[in-house]
Amino acid sequence: MSVSEIFETMEYGTAPESAAEALAWLVDQGSRFGHFIDGDFTTPADGFDSKNPATGEVLATLSQATQADVDAAVKAARKAQNGWANLGGHGRAKYLYALARLLQKHARLFAVLEVLDNGKPIREARDIDVPLAQRHFYFHAGMAQLMESELPDAEALGVCGQIIPWNFPLLMLAWKIAPALAMGNTVVLKPAEYTSLTALLFADICRQAGLPKGVVNIVTGDGAVGEMIVAAEVDKIAFTGSTAVGRRIREATAGSGKALSLELGGKSPYIVFDDADLDSAVEGLVDAIWFNQGQVCCAGSRLLVHEPVADLFYAKLRARMDKLRIGSPLDKSIDVGALVDPVQLQRVTAMVDANTSGETHVAAGAVPDQGCFYPPTLVTGLNPADPLMQDEIFGPVLVSTTFRTPAEAVQLTNNTRYGLAATVWSENINLALDIAPKLAAGIVWVNGTNLMDAAAGFGGVRESGFGREGGWEGLAGYTKPKGKTKPLKTISAFSGEGGPVDGVDRTAKLYIGGKQARPDGGYSAPVYGKSGKLLGHASIANRKDIRNAVEAAQAAKGWSKTTGHLRAQILYYIAENLDARAEEFAARLDAMQGGKGGAKEVAASIKRLFTYAAWADKYDGQVHGVPIRGVALAMNEPVGVIGALCPAEAPLLGLISCMAPAIAMGNRVILSASEPFPLAATDFVQVLETSDVPAGVVNILTGPQADLVEPLARHLDVDAVWSFGAAALGHVVEQTSAGNLKRTWVNNGMARDWMGAAGEGRAFLQAATEVKNVWVPYGE
Repeated sequence: MSVSEIFETMEYGTAPESAAEALAWLVDQGSRFGHFIDGDFTTPADGFDSKNPATGEVLATLSQATQADVDAAVKAARKAQNGWANLGGHGRAKYLYALARLLQKHARLFAVLEVLDNGKPIREARDIDVPLAQRHFYFHAGMAQLMESELPDAEALGVCGQIIPWNFPLLMLAWKIAPALAMGNTVVLKPAEYTSLTALLFADICRQAGLPKGVVNIVTGDGAVGEMIVAAEVDKIAFTGSTAVGRRIREATAGSGKALSLELGGKSPYIVFDDADLDSAVEGLVDAIWFNQGQVCCAGSRLLVHEPVADLFYAKLRARMDKLRIGSPLDKSIDVGALVDPVQLQRVTAMVDANTSGETHVAAGAVPDQGCFYPPTLVTGLNPADPLMQDEIFGPVLVSTTFRTPAEAVQLTNNTRYGLAATVWSENINLALDIAPKLAAGIVWVNGTNLMDAAAGFGGVRESGFGREGGWEGLAGYTKPKGKTKPLKTISAFSGEGGPVDGVDRTAKLYIGGKQARPDGGYSAPVYGKSGKLLGHASIANRKDIRNAVEAAQAAKGWSKTTGHLRAQILYYIAENLDARAEEFAARLDAMQGGKGGAKEVAASIKRLFTYAAWADKYDGQVHGVPIRGVALAMNEPVGVIGALCPAEAPLLGLISCMAPAIAMGNRVILSASEPFPLAATDFVQVLETSDVPAGVVNILTGPQADLVEPLARHLDVDAVWSFGAAALGHVVEQTSAGNLKRTWVNNGMARDWMGAAGEGRAFLQAATEVKNVWVPYGE
């Protein structure tokens, strides 16, 4: 084609990237790979082929890890961990810096190998994936350097098992390995079966960097290898992948004491208001859904368009779709590459073919006959409940509906079980920032999409998982408080016989929706003091009482919208009213527990209420220093409805230590009171009734916690459950919470010093909040 002909047609010429260097590297390795364990590659074993999804050609043969391989990798990581942690932050920072530099030196090799293995366009791997992987190692080299001064009370968890997906093989590796190493952990990582080659190249540069043996271990294989890592003697599991697998991992790790972070699926909305710059919104949408062929967990796969501009926007979008170029991923003029594997191609095809609703538009560009290619597709006119609007497709398929008002846009956005990301497109920044906090999502992009950086946490809510990758908040998942803990001692209720100690029988009721309520089951249990005297009766709650309490808590969601200043005033008022009855509460605690520590516990409870009243309007978010013209606002938001199994050993202080941070941050709570000593909690109801606490914000149940834990953790309208009781309770909480992947915080059967520093502070505030990162670019 001549230059004049090119000017006539304005068609792009081909711009192929050479794969020679990457293929030569594979050949140099014999095109067969073992695992990377204890600083060296093992002898290649029987396994599976890694193929180029654009051509079907075999790139290399990889080894299928056995149980012995996983055990060896974990053993090597365990052996190396103390030495790695004891290097100190500066020592680890130098290695992380070296890895970042080597990623830069071999940037083109990584990019081309990623394209060959994954099928994404070379422009994306070269300009986004590899530079962002480098950024994560540079950023976390800094985090390692600052750990001792900025996180003086934190230490490494130990050995981390990490399982990453096939859509961003190198980038997900960087997201997982960099923070883990920075904080002094060692890792055993399993890359995806389809896309292991850049992980093995990374292992090669670990040797070039002189990384101590055993600090990074990489084993390859299918999902069975991931199951082995989950079951191994590791201290944390970090998983990125499907919600279904994440749910199984939550169940498998329940009660094990392993830390867990899950970054799962999404069905992210892309909201376009009528005042948006429509042309810019169309270009943003191209990046939102056709970036990496739509194989992105936070892809803007659910388009919501304001009705006044819907027809115009769809026309512009279809015209832009028809100009997208589909073809060889190594061609730098290509927009859309290949799906990762024939299995994924079949899955996307089947989901779209099964749809019978709406109107479908397929991009006009030619699709190669060979390889796993699927054309960009738009399906409009869908109903919110249609399967394509609810289920993650994970392909280049955009589905859409319209909305009339901002309120309806919020309803449609939140009408999903997921909650990873959302995009709001509007020239009215007031509207955008009004909408952003209302969206159930861990990340909100304003007039942009797929903005990511190591300085800003990435992660979701609901069935999109829990935990964050990146930023200061991401480090919490790779550290634990310093110090040793002791096993929790079992505390049993006292027994006795006879009439009430004061001659008047009293039956304490439950506290639900701002009212004292009789238990649904109609049963109560006697509460005796150490002397054997009857102190009163406590109601026995059941699953119906749990449902009533959850309903009351959901009805009180307006509490989350109040100001921290207002919440602080109410907490101060609770403290004031408790202080006025301090002697009475101290006597009750002494009578129940048989000691003389009641006054001390009451004083500590009052002080704790003051602490969280102080924090209510001071637990601020951050403005992250991300490399864009704009800001990334890390906003602390309430989790929602929190159920808490309060500690037995501190009947008043433990209950207040669970309640106060939760409501200070805007949550509503359902508190299961101390089982052996419930009357302190039921007496506290009278303090709440006189302290202006809105109905439903605090709900208190009494009775056996073993009977309450399962319905509480299973309830889909409970957003988090804390357990400070026996280890068996924590096991049930973690296992049962897998139903909707709610957040959990359990003590794993270890004691907590409720009188000391461990009984309050940032750990409680972090558990009571979700971090939402709102990205706001600016400039003309």
